[in-house]
Amino acid sequence: MDVFLMIRKHKTTIFTDAKENTSVAELKRMLEGILKVKPSDQRLYNQDNDIMEDDNTLQDYGITMSTAKAQAPAQLGLALRKENGDFESLDVTSYSSPPDLPEVMKNQEAANGKEQVA
Repeated sequence: MDVFLMIRKHKTTIFTDAKENTSVAELKRMLEGILKVKPSDQRLYNQDNDIMEDDNTLQDYGITMSTAKAQAPAQLGLALRKENGDFESLDVTSYSSPPDLPEVMKNQEAANGKEQVA
């Protein structure tokens, strides 16, 4: 069955899908087509920030159709090898929060029958 993935690196997010029995090595080859970076220069991290081994499948890491849906994809981290041969540290930039509603819009919500909290 299909699983849906959100692969994040710094401010970059890649959405893709795969099968539960897809190996980590196969997923890296898919990313090679997108990023133009060899699989040996990629390191994937699971949701617990543990390095994912190439021989294991997504299912081995608990990524199944019930945990990685289109509406709520499983989030993986990605780090790439630097020129000196070391891997960069995993860095996933947090999403920004939307600003608070302006007072004018808060008053409109109250006028539309929504209860206003004081």
